[in-house]
Parts: sequence; structure tokens; C-alpha cells
Amino acid sequence: MLAHLSLLLASAAAVPQAQPDLAPAAPQAEPTAASGDVVVTARRREERAQDVPIAISVIGADTIDKTGAFNVNRLQQQQPALQFYSSNPRNSSINIRGLGTPFGLTNDGIEQGVGFYLDGVYVGRVGASTFDFVDVDRVEVLRGPQGTLYGKNTTAGAVNITTRAPSFSPEAKFEASGGDYAYVQLKGSMSGPIVSDTLAARISASFTRRGGTIKDTVSDTYVQKLDNFSVRGQLLWKPRADLDFRLTGDFNVQNPLCCVQYYARLAPTQRAANRQYTALATALGYTPPSTNAFDRVTDLDADINSRQEMGGASLVGNWDVGPATITSVSAWRYWDWQPANDRDYVGLPITTISQNPSQQKQWSQELRIASNGKNTLDYTAGVFYFHQKIDTQGSQVQGAAASRWLLSGADASNPNVLNGLTSTNDIHFSNDSFAVFGKLNWQPVTGLHFAPGLRVNYDKKSGFYDAIVSIHNSQYDFVATADNVASLLASKTGAARTTFANQINTLAPQRYSPRFSQWNVSGDFTASYDVTADVHAYATYARSFKSGGINLSGLPLDSTNTVVDLTKQTVKPESEDHFEVGLKTQFLERKLTLNLAGFWTDVHDYQATVNNGQTTVIRGYLANAGLVRVRGAEFDSSYRPSQRVNLYVNGAYTDARYLRFTNAPCPPELAGGNAALNGAMPGAAGVAGALSPLTCDISGQVLPGISKWAFAFGGEVNVPVGKGQVYAGYDGSYRTRFSSNPSASAYMYIDGYSLSNFRLGYRQDSFNVFGWVRNAFNQNYYELLSAQSGSTGLIVGQPGDPRTIGATISKAF
Repeated sequence: MLAHLSLLLASAAAVPQAQPDLAPAAPQAEPTAASGDVVVTARRREERAQDVPIAISVIGADTIDKTGAFNVNRLQQQQPALQFYSSNPRNSSINIRGLGTPFGLTNDGIEQGVGFYLDGVYVGRVGASTFDFVDVDRVEVLRGPQGTLYGKNTTAGAVNITTRAPSFSPEAKFEASGGDYAYVQLKGSMSGPIVSDTLAARISASFTRRGGTIKDTVSDTYVQKLDNFSVRGQLLWKPRADLDFRLTGDFNVQNPLCCVQYYARLAPTQRAANRQYTALATALGYTPPSTNAFDRVTDLDADINSRQEMGGASLVGNWDVGPATITSVSAWRYWDWQPANDRDYVGLPITTISQNPSQQKQWSQELRIASNGKNTLDYTAGVFYFHQKIDTQGSQVQGAAASRWLLSGADASNPNVLNGLTSTNDIHFSNDSFAVFGKLNWQPVTGLHFAPGLRVNYDKKSGFYDAIVSIHNSQYDFVATADNVASLLASKTGAARTTFANQINTLAPQRYSPRFSQWNVSGDFTASYDVTADVHAYATYARSFKSGGINLSGLPLDSTNTVVDLTKQTVKPESEDHFEVGLKTQFLERKLTLNLAGFWTDVHDYQATVNNGQTTVIRGYLANAGLVRVRGAEFDSSYRPSQRVNLYVNGAYTDARYLRFTNAPCPPELAGGNAALNGAMPGAAGVAGALSPLTCDISGQVLPGISKWAFAFGGEVNVPVGKGQVYAGYDGSYRTRFSSNPSASAYMYIDGYSLSNFRLGYRQDSFNVFGWVRNAFNQNYYELLSAQSGSTGLIVGQPGDPRTIGATISKAF
């Protein structure tokens, strides 16, 4: 990698570089002119961000570099309305204003509500969006529905990443960072002409490695490591002034030793005392290495890894035909996920293997036309086609401690009942989506704009799920499939029947082939008024849809392994009514920027993750909550009184609640009961079956993952020293507590926390060097809390990174 980057830089011609940008670190990208204008393409045309009647935040390349926000996870610290959660890359979610992806285990059969775009290409799976940013020009975070402007429908918002295009002037840049935990990050890029003014190329690469922050006492190694490599190549061909093509290819591989969750706290459940964590651990002679998660020690007894490979190619063409520009975006992308997990979260052989290797491929074609310039009537219209295919090969194996931990009665004392019990899953998914969309911007009088938009969308989805369960040990030997499980159960009586029922209720065989297809029509209408050149007001109503989906994680079963409800194969579409008002202002010769937005969103048939009714190994499936309401207010502000000082403060207030969700999974303290407990607890409603856990009416409770208040704040000051500047910067964030469970639990709230990052450096022309401290006050906080399967009461956590210290040096040529 070092040799590769050195070769790139050595061959680059040295050219002068402009003075480094001194714009606010957030929310605005670096200005492109002395006026402080920020140019974006949020509406598929170049515009000042302040003129766009959308709640939008823009993070520029300089901000990304100096704050270390090199992926979407780190980006959220600068964006109060953006939430990113990940127990591993596949089980990740990107939400804006609390909406986007159901909180919990990933289900490939549904779509994300936050669109993730890379140079105009929609990235179909959240896991495939966790790559490191390479040679990024800017990141635009759009809040609220965007389906009438973007190829794929985006009901919650969009993250739009634009990389630097090839240049016809030779240029190159190198950046190196190092820090504690053996952190090393190298970035390099080079661009220049191949044929003067006609053909240009750009190549960029990034390498990131960091040692682990959590010690595994079993192997005496550290986990939560980083090991990432990315490379991106581009060709820009301009055969004539009105026509250009941009061909891009990228490859990314990540091979971190992660991800672990371990003992955080205990929650008493409805199971008998001898079936809860403390009694079970005592019976097996187990003691965790620490009951304080921030001692950062764990005891893994299974392999872990989160290797993923992703990449693709795209061809973007623009043809200026005079009054309009025609744009074509053709793309192919893939994602190859190869994990290993310690899914029982304790140092006992309960679940020895748990993994779902997955391969995703997608093809997309977008064709649109957009008017040029500013006219009385401007327009954007397009068609979009998207095809996606996912193949998953799941496996789970129970170990020698599984019987004692997961079962009760006589079978609990016999390790052979579950030891070696194996489920192998064959899962397939196919999705075709087609849309026609358009947006008008009519200015009947100067300063007054009416912008209606319309989208007609068709989705077709099909899937296949087949789980086969087997066991081969000294006492039990069988293979159970969806076809023979009923006959196997019927052939057994007495204790043998009970044992077999325990085995297939732990890992259930089943097979089904869900299908879904639907047309829908959505639209929006925005009225905006330019009060002055620097004061803009807008109001928006949007009626939006998130496509229905299919369940690909197994269906809820009763004690005889019969599907409780065949309608659970599919989940209904979400429909959304969204209202928003906003004000964008600049004062003091555009030195002070203050943008305000207020919103109210009602989501009908909200797609949520619930559990599948098993009392041993619980897996999530999808269901519809009746009604969800999200409302709130946001502000973005920055102040740049001089070239020496810039400051910013951003904030978000979000009130997100289930208004109607009567069949939700119960929180840990109400889980593990049986039919005899029905109605015994307020807010709980039983489901049929003596072994079935309770479902609860959580209407009125908060949605998971959303802090009521969130802020980002900071700034930078500099003083001239010689021919350059010495500068100091600070970036802070704060969020109030939030629920880390689909149903709010007293034991699964993550306390509010604040993070502080400092930097101190020197820059001169194209040279920059600075030291940095991230999480400077070593704040202990959780990124996630989860409940262990089986209602044992164990709550496991994933701690955020501790304080890290390092330095970065960069040079442009």
C-alpha cells in the first residue's frame, strides 16, 4: 500500500494549491466563494445550499479530514438528526429523524427508508454503505422524503456522497495519520489529463488499521480492530463541450476482528428464578471476566469476524442539449459478507457458531432530464430501474452448555439434547423496482416558488427460506426438514416427544416462498418565498410510501412447529404523511447563518422488528405497527466573524412515539412468561400457547434509538505564524438518553453522553499537520444494548471507543 501511494505521488506534477478552507466545521461544507456560498446538487442541479427549500446539511472534504469522519458512523457525531447503529456491518441501520430502518436484526426482505447514494448511485443495503470515504468532495444529508427527486424512494431522507472528479490539471495529495491503539491511516489521490481537455483520470486509495480496544481473556488478544482498504479509479471523457462521461470503479475490503457485545447489566424477567442469568451462571460455574463493561474485557468462546468486500462500477453521462441536460446513471454493485459471531454473548459453549454469509448484487439504471439555468418554470423528470439479488447461507450450532442454559425440566440436565444441534439456512431474495418521477419549480412572481412533485413506483419482491435442523451425537441422530418435521414429532411419545419438541423449538425447520408486488403513487408540494436575497421560507407536504416487504428470518411458530400466521410472510408498505416548515437565513454579510426546520410525520403501518415467539433462540421477523408519529424541530447555525474565527452549533429535538402498536414484543422485564400470566401485567397481552412469550401493547412509548435532544457544536480559531497559521479546533456532541430496545425497557435505556474532540495544528499553503484527541474526556458510553436470547435477563452492551490520541499530516501537490 505504501509503495503504491508513493508511486502515485512521485509521478504527480507539482502545482500550487489554494489556501486551505477556513469554513465552519459543520454543518456547512467549505465555501466555494468569498461570500460563503455552498454549492450542492441535492435537487439534481447545482444550487446554493441556502436557496434549496430542503432541510439539508453539507459536510465538505476539509471537515471530513480534520474531524476524522471517514465513514457514516463517525459522520453522525456532526449531524444531530442522523443516527447510525451497528452491532456488525450487516446488522446496521441509518436513520434520519428516527425513521429509516427497523431497529434490531437486519431483515433483507425490506428496504431502507434513508437512501444512500454514491456519486448518484443508490446503494441497496445498509451494510454495503459502511465503507471508508475515499477522496470525498462533500456529503449532503437531506432530511425528510426525497422520492420525487431521487431514483429510489427515500421516505426518511438521503445521504448523498459526491467524490472528487478527475481533473484536467495535474494534482496529487497524500495524508498519513497515526495514533494510539496502533492506529494508522494512509490516504492518497492523484489526478491529471491523459488527453488534454478531453480525457482525464483519477485514482484514490485509503488504508486504515487499528488495534483492538477490548481484550479477549480467552485468547489473550484484543478485538474491535480495524483493517480496511479502499481504492477508487475514475475516467472523465469530454468529447465536446456539451457532453461528458464519467466511468468509475471502486473496490473495498474490510477484515476487522469484531464485533463483540458482552455483560452490561441484568434485568429480572418473568422466567422462574432458577432459569435466569444468575442461577444459570452459578449452576454452570461461570463468572464473567468483569461486570463493568468499561473494563473492556470479554471471554469469547467462538470465532468472531466481520469480513466484507464491496465494490462496483458506474457510468454517468451528461448531455447539455441547451434548455436542459439529459443524465444517464448506469451502475452495478456487489457486497460479499463473511461473518462469524459469538451470539450467546458469554464465555460458555451455548451457541458455538452463528453466521449468515451473504452475497448481494444490484443493477440500476436512471435516466433523467433537468432544465438548465433559472427560469419561470424549472423541471426535473426521470425514470429509474433497480434489480437486486441476495443469497444467504446461514448456520447456527448449539454447544455443550446449551441444554442447561436454554431448557428446563429433565432435558436441561442432559447436554446431548442440544449439543451439536445445527440449523443450516438457504435464503434467497430478488427485488425489481421501477419508478417514474418528476418535480417542477414554478416561479409565478419573483421570489415565490411552487414545487409539486410526483412519483409512480412499482415493486416486485420474491424470496425463499429453507431451514434444515440436524443433530448427530452419541444419543440423538436426525435431520428435520419442513417436510418431515410433523411426522417425526408424531412418531414420538412421552419424554422422547418432549425432547424432540425442545430441539425443534430451539432451532426450527421451516420452508416458505414469500411474494410481494405493488404499485403506489406518492408526491409532495413545496411552497417557498425568498423574503430577501438571504432569507428564505418554505413549507412542504409529502405523501410518501416505503415499499412492502417479505420476511426472510423465519416465521413465528407454535410448540408443534406450525406457522402461527401465514400472512407474516409479507409486511405491508408504510404510508407517510409529512409536514414541514423551514426558514433559511444569513445575516451580517453572510457571516452568520441560521437555518430552522419544524416537522410532523405520521407513519401508518410502520415496519418494525418483533420476535418470532421462540423461548430459547429468538430471531426477529417483521410486523406492522399501526401508527407512529415523529415530530420535532432542528436548527443549524454557524458564525464566521473573520478569517480567524468560525463557530457552529446544530441541534435537534425529536419526539418519536408509537401511537398504536398493540402486538409488540415485550421488554425483557415482561418477557419469558406463559399463558397463565396473561393480563397479569399492565400493558401486556398474551398470545396463545403455554410456552409463548407475551406480546405487549406499547402504544404511547418511544421509538428506539432516538434521543429527544441532540446537539453538535464547536469551532476553530487561528493566528498567523510566519507564512502560515497555527490553529486550534474543537468539535463536541451531546445526546440525551435513548431506548436500545424495540419496546422501551427500564433496563435498556442508554444514558445521555457527550463527546469532545480537540485538534491543534499548523498549516501553510498545501501543507497541514495537526495533533488530535477524540473522546478527550474518555466518556464511557454504549453504542448499543441488547437482550440475550431466552429471557435470561442478561443485557449485553457494545461500548463506544475510548479516548484516542494521534496526529495527521497532509501535503497537496
